[in-house]
Amino acid sequence: MSQAPSAAAGAPDDINALAKGGRTNIFGFLLRLAARLPFLFIAGRSYGPDLVGRFALAVVVVEFAAQLATLGLKRGLAQAFSDSGERPHTHVAWDALAVAGVASAIASVILFAFPQIMFPSGEMGRLEHYLPLVVFATAWTEITLAALAYRRNVGASVTARAIVEPWTISIAAFVFSFFTKQDGLVLSYMLSMLAALTAALIPFLRSYGMPSGWRPDPGRLVALARRNIPLAGADAIEWGSRNVDRAILGYLFAPAIVGIYYMAVQIASLPGKLKTSFDPILGPVITTSLAQNDRKAVAQQVRQVGFWIMAAQAGLALMGSIPGKAVMGVVGPQFVAGTAAMAFLLTAEVAASTGAVCESALVYIARHLNLMLSIAALSLQVALSFALIFAMRWLGWPDTWQAAGPAVALLLAMGTSSIVKSSVLARMLGAPVRGWRWQLLLAAGVAIAVGTIFTSLPHRYEWAELVFGEPAIAASYLFVLWKFAFGPEDRALLRRTPKAAAG
Repeated sequence: MSQAPSAAAGAPDDINALAKGGRTNIFGFLLRLAARLPFLFIAGRSYGPDLVGRFALAVVVVEFAAQLATLGLKRGLAQAFSDSGERPHTHVAWDALAVAGVASAIASVILFAFPQIMFPSGEMGRLEHYLPLVVFATAWTEITLAALAYRRNVGASVTARAIVEPWTISIAAFVFSFFTKQDGLVLSYMLSMLAALTAALIPFLRSYGMPSGWRPDPGRLVALARRNIPLAGADAIEWGSRNVDRAILGYLFAPAIVGIYYMAVQIASLPGKLKTSFDPILGPVITTSLAQNDRKAVAQQVRQVGFWIMAAQAGLALMGSIPGKAVMGVVGPQFVAGTAAMAFLLTAEVAASTGAVCESALVYIARHLNLMLSIAALSLQVALSFALIFAMRWLGWPDTWQAAGPAVALLLAMGTSSIVKSSVLARMLGAPVRGWRWQLLLAAGVAIAVGTIFTSLPHRYEWAELVFGEPAIAASYLFVLWKFAFGPEDRALLRRTPKAAAG
């Protein structure tokens, strides 16, 4: 089979920059994966589905509030820096922190006043009442890391998000399990968010310094917030598409069902972190190309990163789905019921990859149109979720089967969104943007054949599915990709770029 076409002659530096930043953050993704798995094991084995479900509902509300409080500045800050003219970037960064601080204060006050939004059951520990303060920590962490990424410091994101945050929550959850199981997960989450903020602020202050001569100008801050509203809406919609399923299940099912689904989401969402691994470097590269009015380069960047992400997510989906029962069983035997949901969620991440990467360019080219498309996709997802749940309930299917309905809805909605957004972006840029290559099907087929050998073993050898089956699935999949799908620009992701070329 033929390999992918070579990169355009004028864009090797962009591909090298994307590859270098992607390598750093993919390394961070692997660190985060290694640190997150202990938390899932501890939460599943020590706290159980009921407490995990209660924790999941509280966190989804706080994270949504934090997402709104960033006002799209996680991605919009790069554009604000580019448009700042002679104004110091330090002042622009502190403008962003001030805007996020005001938005966080509003969100926190609302959650303090109505804690039942976070804890619908009414059960809330004394310290859990302070959970809304996490909104500040999360919003400021996102903005400081975005500011550092603009200066190509993606290592700070790896440290904060892949080392400090996950290891803090894992260690804290283990310690609290001996003292206060009722609110141990929430307290662990709060500590991890504060630790991540500390890890992000230290390099931020070293790079940008204190805001000498900066004064908050209400007019300028309002203008910054208003300019980023479409981007904030797009971010909130994208975040909502990944989390609205938990809210729906929380209103329709017992906490234990939500807890089982939450664990499936946590495992399935790990591949989704790969897309965000490229966000810190993809945004600045795209804005630079757009400033030069080089739309062909933007299309190439989106197409290249789209393939990298899709290929990686497909491999992780196969590794999670083929031995799915064994994977969920590691968390705890009571969570095996979420295997089907996890498989659909993993496939949904693959389907969503093209649309997510295309959105990285659409938010700068057609913000309002992108927002409308995102709202339509979320509306489709919500409608399908309720329709599938009630249809299965009418048929008398078990609750654990019904709970997989939102996962199926996510897959259908994200697949539709990817097709539409990639078509719109390709028309605007005048060049193809989809990263899909048919060789992915060949690689997946080989991996499925190899994985089936291990899943066919007797149940007493289920451990072999993980110890030997997972590496075999990954190796066979990567071998086919390397042999038949990777071109020279793809291999740039896996090799060290000379400093002169990466500059």
